[in-house]
Amino acid sequence: MQGKTQLFPGVESDYFRNRLTHSLEVGQIAKSIAIRLNDETLKGKTADRLDADLVEFAGWCHDLGHPPFGHQGEEALDIRMRDLGGFEGNAQTLRIISRIEKRQHLAAHGSGIDDGGIDRRLGLNLSARSLAAILKYDAAIPLKSTDRRDPKHVAKGYYHTDNETVRWIKRQVAPGYRGTLKTIECQIMDLADDIAYSTYDMEDTFKAGFMGPLDLLAANDLYGSVAAKVSRATDADVSAEDVAQVLLELFAELADGVESGFDFTRKNAQLASATTVYQAAARLARDGYLRSLFSSRLIRLAIEGIELEFDPERPALSKVRISGQAKRRVEVLKHFTYEATIQSNRVTVSQFRAKEILHAIFDALREDQRLLPDDARHLYVRVGDDEKARVICDFIAGMTDRYAVEFYGRIRSENPQTIFKPL
Repeated sequence: MQGKTQLFPGVESDYFRNRLTHSLEVGQIAKSIAIRLNDETLKGKTADRLDADLVEFAGWCHDLGHPPFGHQGEEALDIRMRDLGGFEGNAQTLRIISRIEKRQHLAAHGSGIDDGGIDRRLGLNLSARSLAAILKYDAAIPLKSTDRRDPKHVAKGYYHTDNETVRWIKRQVAPGYRGTLKTIECQIMDLADDIAYSTYDMEDTFKAGFMGPLDLLAANDLYGSVAAKVSRATDADVSAEDVAQVLLELFAELADGVESGFDFTRKNAQLASATTVYQAAARLARDGYLRSLFSSRLIRLAIEGIELEFDPERPALSKVRISGQAKRRVEVLKHFTYEATIQSNRVTVSQFRAKEILHAIFDALREDQRLLPDDARHLYVRVGDDEKARVICDFIAGMTDRYAVEFYGRIRSENPQTIFKPL
């Protein structure tokens, strides 16, 4: 995970966040939420207090299934697996910890696949409640893309090969329950992920020099698209002016002297001290201490907005949500970072290359499985024909960004790595 993209490609710098540091931050935020709910909402309910360690575990594990190059890698692998059960990061997380991680299996053969081609691997052999904590989408991904609601995009859920695992999870965690399963630990992890993404990715955006605080305030061309996404996420009518107001409130200290009715088209802008505001914004963008303080404030505001709706009959399925204003703030920052940074031309160029690399690797391995390392090739030989592509997909999904580029070079480059370096 340390070698996988979070916001910026890992090969660009060792000093931006990666999937590992992001996951550690999600775990920290999730645990903080659990502790706050235990101390305030669940105080006195000893038997129903949240297991803060389990919540933290969910945060640590939630991105294990992400392939190299982030969501672009996810889309590339899904295209190759679209009519073979699909590929999706959350589904891959469940598959890793419940099946393919090399810890325990029940087969006589060392690969974990029995002589009949049946997969007997148990992954980490975790409890049902632990697995439920990362079961973000309670829906099986259709085997064929034509059966999806949107055939052209990644389908959220779990793989059809994990149907029995999910049924077992439901029987253990919520026996007799017929609704959609999403445990309280999983809900907290999901909220913590949004909080971390909306805050720390923006911090890295400042650090990288992609945008500064004043750039956000002046990017009125993005407000409309951000407002539309926030409206869908919050089930409320959010306007471009509302987005502008959220940003202005967040950077109020910088805009001390901007008239409260500031017109973001700049037609009626009145700055009391433009130089002071500019210097404060520039300092926030380049000063690591100030960025950390700013991020900490945003995290605190978000955590304070978390609310619990306790279910005494099924405590595991109690509802956790983030309140109106805090949710709007998180959603604005999350979608603004996406529009301003991830959709920028500089990042898009690297993303395009990422897809090309993974497509080429997948096609080469499908053409000749001898390119696989020994353990993956042994699996490939023992599984049934309908699972061979999944073995290749698992191998590629486990690559770091750097290893994927290197592997691509070894099969495509005119100056490949030495053959004495193991695959």
